[in-house]
Amino acid sequence: MQLLFFVLNRSEMLDDVLTSFADHDIHGATILDSKGMVHLLASHSDEGEVPFFGAMRAFLKPERENSNLIIAAVKDDHVDNAVKAIEDVIGDLSKPDSGVVFTVPISYVKGLYKDGD
Repeated sequence: MQLLFFVLNRSEMLDDVLTSFADHDIHGATILDSKGMVHLLASHSDEGEVPFFGAMRAFLKPERENSNLIIAAVKDDHVDNAVKAIEDVIGDLSKPDSGVVFTVPISYVKGLYKDGD
């Protein structure tokens, strides 16, 4: 079992990603609002503060305030299916500013239920 983390940079795509998860038999995801470190520091940067972060404002999309973090427990053999569900909506995750997905192994879990289990 793996714990999948997906940082969705385009919050307007959240419903589509979750629908794609359901279509690919991925269920039980948790969604958190998130903000990247550079975005947060750049938004707090004023004159006289660290110039790097102030300069980053020009490269960041100010309209994109927040991201979403989607967390889902998936079976080992369903990880590729989950990534496909994401890329069917978002596109190739190897492209810049599309999002980040990774997994970590779950060594213990209790409380996950599926009909018939």
